Amino acid sequence: MSFSFRDKMAPSTPLLTVRGSEGLYMVNGPPHFTESTVFPRESGKNCKTCTFSKDGTLFAWGNGEKINVINVTNKGLLHSFDLPKAVCLEFSPKNTVLATWQPYTTSKDDTAGIPNLQLYDVKTGMCLKSFIQKKMQNWCPSWSEDETLCARNVNNEVHFFENNNFNTFANKLHLKKINDFVLSPALQPYKVAVYVPGSKGAPSFVRLYQYPNFDGPHAALANKSFFKADKVTMLWNKKATAVLVIASTDVDKTGASYYGEQTLHYIATNGESAVVQLPKNGPIYDVVWNSSSTEFCAVYGFMPAKATIFNLKCDPVFDFGTGPRNAAYYSPHGHILVLAGFGNLRGQMEVWDVKNYKLISKPVASDSTYFAWCPDGEHILTATCAPRLRVNNGYKIWHYTGAVLHKYDVPSTAELWQVSWQPFLDGIFPEKAITYQAVSSDVPSEEPKVATAYRPPALRNKPVTNSKLHEEEPPQNMKPQPGNEKPLSKTALKNQRKHEAKKAAKQEARSDKSPDTAPTPAPQSTPRNTVSQSTSGDPEIDRKIKNLKKKLKAIEQLKEQAATGKQLEKNQLAKIQKEKALLQELEDLELGI
Repeated sequence: MSFSFRDKMAPSTPLLTVRGSEGLYMVNGPPHFTESTVFPRESGKNCKTCTFSKDGTLFAWGNGEKINVINVTNKGLLHSFDLPKAVCLEFSPKNTVLATWQPYTTSKDDTAGIPNLQLYDVKTGMCLKSFIQKKMQNWCPSWSEDETLCARNVNNEVHFFENNNFNTFANKLHLKKINDFVLSPALQPYKVAVYVPGSKGAPSFVRLYQYPNFDGPHAALANKSFFKADKVTMLWNKKATAVLVIASTDVDKTGASYYGEQTLHYIATNGESAVVQLPKNGPIYDVVWNSSSTEFCAVYGFMPAKATIFNLKCDPVFDFGTGPRNAAYYSPHGHILVLAGFGNLRGQMEVWDVKNYKLISKPVASDSTYFAWCPDGEHILTATCAPRLRVNNGYKIWHYTGAVLHKYDVPSTAELWQVSWQPFLDGIFPEKAITYQAVSSDVPSEEPKVATAYRPPALRNKPVTNSKLHEEEPPQNMKPQPGNEKPLSKTALKNQRKHEAKKAAKQEARSDKSPDTAPTPAPQSTPRNTVSQSTSGDPEIDRKIKNLKKKLKAIEQLKEQAATGKQLEKNQLAKIQKEKALLQELEDLELGI
């Protein structure tokens, strides 16, 4: 049996890569947090991209002139490629190929364009193949874990290459207008999920296939069609037995949300499919599989949002109640779940032991734009990065019990663009027993500031009423308990869910004439600002709420203009900087604090 570097390094902790206007460098993970000598700091503001290999042994980065590749273990430079404009990098699963992408351009005498997607042999440094890849979205080819199979979406077809031979494709999946595909993560037999958007009255559909069986009317393992889908997100579980599909429309025809509406579908490779019944109306913010592949968590519903764990029958197992949250993150071992409210929420986190359904801690990571579990399953990284937020940039490393072990604030004149853990292969770090006792830390704890709500002069000498816009729902175990009544039949359960959904809709209508809205979830992104209409019963407060929402809507429009490249005036930039304070004031007014 060969002895890999990972076996020797198992007790160590992952490195942390930090990229920003101060340059690119690495930090030793807990408990040291000192700058690492593995990688000499790359100074300057020209580092546009960097990535580790899947096992963390290789590291590649671009410094505005070249793409360099080093071996992390012996610190040796392996290759240097002359690609000054490259902005995306990715290694194949077994470190055989380095894929690079640069923006698509055309030359005057070449109407077809210049190939901008390069695949390099990591061993020799030779370019194996160059492709034209116009869009940055889904730019990278998808490999199977053993690299036997590699797939690309080309002109609404999925082309499959075998054993990294890119000179000719070995197979292709042809359906009219394939918009997206996702290759299953597990080993053989390889499976692929494809999405075809609807047109001319025909529904959209997602189909699952097993490679290379694509032909014939019964070739698909499963098929799910739906009318309400302008775009979809497809999520395979780790064992490749099922796919979750978040189907989204751009417009909600009911008028309940100007961000469109979403539905969640479950499709298994054995042909079974179902709509996941979510008992609260509203957007779907996040859906994540547990690494066990036997359950998934969904965060959904108008604020305060619900979070529920479902099993493979799409039955609810545990309901976390309601709270200010829009994201969920399972630990690498799947034994801890973090529910969080980032973006326009205050950064409150709930850390749960999902085997015993017990709350471990409730830390607050204000202004966070990024979250990541450390591969050791014990530590958490939160960061505030530009361009999402250009002030108060920095990162924190936490223990899951809520203690901040390390904190770095970027100087006010600088920006943080990216911070990420060095990956490790599964099984390197053993799962440890969960502790509820907060670990000790040298970093002083910061109590979140509690702002006092505005009270109009007429109410200042009167007692404060504890009125709430929303009734909070407590967590509850949905599993049938021993000795209790028999579990409901599927029909009874379906009727009960319909009844609960109607009840929830009525409650929403009563508490909010036009409920809070939120966006479709997107990878590595945070929800946009919400705009709602509510009445507090106090005309003065309602007027202030209305004015605040008007200002926030104007800020949202300015941010959208900036995103399209429009140069903003100084006074417009100043308005954007006031967004956080306005959101805080709005939230306090709406909650009647």
